[in-house]
Amino acid sequence: MATNLNIDEKLLNEALSLSGKRTKRETVNEALSEYIQHRKQSKIVQFFGKIDFDPTYDYKKQRKSR
Repeated sequence: MATNLNIDEKLLNEALSLSGKRTKRETVNEALSEYIQHRKQSKIVQFFGKIDFDPTYDYKKQRKSR
């Protein structure tokens, strides 16, 4: 899908330089992927301290049962 965007040229050039990608398109696609990944990870933080932990759980025993 072709889309025209007015992107800050200075930011785009810096991102291009840091990413090591060959094209602006590759750089923008990678930046969008990283943005999405970061947002998804930040949603996981809400579960810290809310999931019960079983100190008697033996993960090694679980591996052997496979």
